[in-house]
Amino acid sequence: MDATAKVFVAGHRGLVGGAIVRRLQQAGHRNLVLRSRSDLDLTSQAAVQAFFAQERPQQVYLAAAKVGGILANDTRPAEFIHENLVIQSNIIDAAYRNGTRKLLFLGSSCIYPKHAPQPIPEDCLLTGPLEPTNEWYAIAKIAGLKTCQAYRKQYGFDAICVMPTNLYGPGDNFSLTSSHVLPALIRKFSEATSAGAKEVEIWGTGTPRREFLHVDDLADACVYLMRHYSDIQPVNVGWGQDVSIADLATLVGRTVGFEGSLRFDTSKPDGAPRKLLDTARLTAAGWRPSITLEEGVRDTVAWYRQNVAMLRD
Repeated sequence: MDATAKVFVAGHRGLVGGAIVRRLQQAGHRNLVLRSRSDLDLTSQAAVQAFFAQERPQQVYLAAAKVGGILANDTRPAEFIHENLVIQSNIIDAAYRNGTRKLLFLGSSCIYPKHAPQPIPEDCLLTGPLEPTNEWYAIAKIAGLKTCQAYRKQYGFDAICVMPTNLYGPGDNFSLTSSHVLPALIRKFSEATSAGAKEVEIWGTGTPRREFLHVDDLADACVYLMRHYSDIQPVNVGWGQDVSIADLATLVGRTVGFEGSLRFDTSKPDGAPRKLLDTARLTAAGWRPSITLEEGVRDTVAWYRQNVAMLRD
């Protein structure tokens, strides 16, 4: 794929979409097609079809999605399954019907069974029950993956699927009610430090293990795979190492400068006991991550401090 191709990044104002735009610009892409939510309603089939008929992008990065942490997924399941199903179905179908040469669909590691083998290989999809706290989002993402596979199988449409691990980085959602664990911890520890608090409460037991990938690494992987990968099988994108929530909290606290103690609220859910992706397929394709967790947390804490005044709860 050359740098002159017209590229549509759906969800360019989100964490992942924004990182993909930055990476494309760094790679010399100047023909980017970007639309905000007020300009293009991705839940409207008619609006999406009209947009694709007019713009006819050659490449599409499908990074638009309704996302959130355990609390948001668990309390608003209808929103998560409906909006994600509609958005991805509209875009995939419109891209195929309007001559898009290649589409990259962003999924999620939550598509895999709750008790999947560790590290999780791509072929364990649909081999067991999902984690109940985010199954609605997971089912929507599985449907998106299967839609891409169906369009490739029936129409020969070059749609590839990327399944990233837990993401973080500049531009993340830091809301305490809807964010994922790492940005929530950054905000909690930052506010506790500013207030001179003696302790910070952490949801759950602290024992679950999670893998984290800086969003700029994911964006680099996406641009690389768009250029070098074409197959019906999905590709996991992760760091290849995991960390306990307790150790993650300790790292964030140390980075922020918090000097108090941690208190684990065991009445709150832990989620899946462990999630570490098998990235052998990605490595075989020729790509590896470069931003360590320590480096990434420092980068994200610095961004949070510079932008905290603009953040809304």
